[in-house]
Amino acid sequence: AGLAFDVALHWGTLLALLVAFGADWWALLVGLVRGTDETRRAARSTWLKLIVATIPGAVAGVLLKDVAESGLRQMPLQAAMLFVFGFVLWWVDRVSPSRDRTPGWGAALLMGFAQALALVPGVSRSGITITAGRAAKLERVAAARFSFLLATPITFGAGLLELRHFTADVAPATLAVGVLTSAVVGLLAIRGLLRWLARAGFFGFFVYRTALAALVLFVVFRR
Repeated sequence: AGLAFDVALHWGTLLALLVAFGADWWALLVGLVRGTDETRRAARSTWLKLIVATIPGAVAGVLLKDVAESGLRQMPLQAAMLFVFGFVLWWVDRVSPSRDRTPGWGAALLMGFAQALALVPGVSRSGITITAGRAAKLERVAAARFSFLLATPITFGAGLLELRHFTADVAPATLAVGVLTSAVVGLLAIRGLLRWLARAGFFGFFVYRTALAALVLFVVFRR
């Protein structure tokens, strides 16, 4: 539907992230100026980790945007990424112990560099960052929460980049539907995932991604 609709989807996703984690962001802001010394140190540390972890994905997004939108969009490649990184997510979760509830610098940096891989369609930004968090021995829910916090600045930046080239090539009502749908589905997905990970693992996601990869290949080679 054009660039305008892409922008609408980005801002809808950002809205979902802000609603889902508004309390977390507020606590991080308040923690910079209030509370005990330990609280302020923890807030400063989390802010620094988020900023530093955002840099690899932001740099890769700016430098490789054209390549990602053209050379990396072949459907067989996307099918391969769906299967490979679905398997990696499931396997890493199985073998990596759940040790930490908050990410250290090693986990934050690993998740930040992993986020850059999501430029390849089919990898999944949340999937690859959660995989990196689990590889760094974060608990499932802790890895998912930091992954979604990390999604907020990168989604905001992507929305701003596309907004520079915004043209009203879609009706305002269509844009509104895009924002609303993206926000509602995004919020349901985030909350549903966090509840799921509190009691189960990633095998279901591996099965889903494998089935989707098979469907993509079937459609491609049937033509």
